[in-house]
Amino acid sequence: METTSSSRVGAQTAEAPAPAAEGPEQDAQTTPPRTSASEPAQPQEAGAPVPAGRRTAQGFLAADFPWYGLDGAFTGPRWLMQVGTAADGTVEHGSTGHGDEPSARGEIATGEKERFAVVITVADNPLRRSGDGTGTLEATSVSSAAWLAGSGLLAYSWPGQMDHSLRSDWLDQQTEAAWELADDLAGPDWSTLSLPVDGEPTPFHYRESEFGWVLAGSTGNGVHLGAYGRGMSAYGLGFSVIGDLGAYE
Repeated sequence: METTSSSRVGAQTAEAPAPAAEGPEQDAQTTPPRTSASEPAQPQEAGAPVPAGRRTAQGFLAADFPWYGLDGAFTGPRWLMQVGTAADGTVEHGSTGHGDEPSARGEIATGEKERFAVVITVADNPLRRSGDGTGTLEATSVSSAAWLAGSGLLAYSWPGQMDHSLRSDWLDQQTEAAWELADDLAGPDWSTLSLPVDGEPTPFHYRESEFGWVLAGSTGNGVHLGAYGRGMSAYGLGFSVIGDLGAYE
């Protein structure tokens, strides 16, 4: 089945916690099949992130591109999140966390303000044939990183006074809106922010909302970067290649 080119990666969030666990959790997150041009992809909520004590670097080590995180100026906790894979098992993207491990209810449930930043690394892939030769896989772009970051932030957001039964509908609506924003990086909802990547000033698309901030840009190292966070200012961040994944376990 042939598919169309899109910046949305697998039509799923970067780190979307489910309201309740319904099955065994996995380290690697499989990308859902692409849809045809006549059946546009719709956002889906992914499985719950694996608890810190059970995360390993196995999925990250299978990637053929470098992983990024916050640079050495950040001295707080670091932790692995999940990787996203194509149907043939190829690692396409993944994310690493910094600071407090967020939860969907966050401040509403605990009364404490979470401080975290999640960095998403997306392999820079052109439009390409699928492994079985039956279709075309989606190309990735800066918009792919922006989409994953925007939907990831929403996954850890819970509007005040919202009933649990309504959150699923709200998340569907807001995730689709995040996709539309990611597909219009030149639009008025985005500004430009320069941050260091491997020590070099790099332009990023940046936006804020009541739930936190999102940014996306590209490196000279064959990957796109996305990031989202809350309680930590994006203006003081820097990114660098992760030399030792052990620092995140």
